[in-house]
Amino acid sequence: MSLHSVIQRIKKEWFIVSMLLMIVIAALLPDLGKSHGWLQLDKLTGIGIAIIFFLHGIGLSPEKIRQGVSNWKLHIVVQLTTFAIYPLIWVIFGSMMSQLFPAALAIGFCYLFALPSTISSSVAMTSIGKGNVPGAIFNASLSSVLGVFVTPLLMGWFTQSTGARLDVTGTIISVAELLLLPMVAGQLLRPVLGNLLARYKDITNKIDKWVILMIVLNAFSDSVIEHIWSHFSATLLGVSAVICVVVLLAITHLLRWGSHRLHFDHADEVAAVFCGTKKTLAAGIPMAKVIFSASPDLGMILLPIMLYHPIQLFYCAILANRYADQANAHLPLNK
Repeated sequence: MSLHSVIQRIKKEWFIVSMLLMIVIAALLPDLGKSHGWLQLDKLTGIGIAIIFFLHGIGLSPEKIRQGVSNWKLHIVVQLTTFAIYPLIWVIFGSMMSQLFPAALAIGFCYLFALPSTISSSVAMTSIGKGNVPGAIFNASLSSVLGVFVTPLLMGWFTQSTGARLDVTGTIISVAELLLLPMVAGQLLRPVLGNLLARYKDITNKIDKWVILMIVLNAFSDSVIEHIWSHFSATLLGVSAVICVVVLLAITHLLRWGSHRLHFDHADEVAAVFCGTKKTLAAGIPMAKVIFSASPDLGMILLPIMLYHPIQLFYCAILANRYADQANAHLPLNK
């Protein structure tokens, strides 16, 4: 591969490369990004999170959401997968993970399984795969709103079984204030600001990524200072990545099988697969800051979603292109 090709690939995948860079900076210069440090990232990220969800609110099109409301069978499949099937993985395998992993990493997998779907990549992959885009927009948006309430409830239930205590009511209120209120405000101001922000979407589309990078730097800097990673091996990292791959493939196969059993057409199957398999990094990391407060374990808790995110993007991009080929050729997708 030529140097030019490498540079082009880095430009294309700049966000994932930048996340890795933030981890390296945190390892080498933890004082730079620590909470209450001279960058004050703990305060900046709070402001940034509100901006992200304010912009999400402006970007949600009520017309497109209304187009997808009536397909109740698709909605049930996606939401049950997100908030029932994924958490069931923890119910079945949680005790084994708790024995296999350090406590914070096990809680990270628990948190991954409790997260809502993601909006942007779910809709983008559905569009690429010639799927039901209005249905994807509705389900991804509904999942994000439900996640404000369901994710803290699930975490309260799961962590209680491990002996940890979580103020569920307080957490839901805090998450709603941090995520839901800015989103509602953005939706209310959409008629006023929608066209203006559409002209600068190349800039606004990157704001959430920059805020996430700040959160990653802050979380990993704090965890390095607290020596959280001193007992964390490369083998454990590899096992964590393998679990993410296995879970993603299993859920994808389940959704495709279920879609055929329910006689979904091509468009609805694509929407079900890409909305049902995704877990949000954009909302997951800010929500974790609220749920787990200023825990020095936050870096390790976030590791599963940070591993799952690039894996799901890579695999779903391949699958979306296969779905697109199927739609263009009117041929069945190989099992």
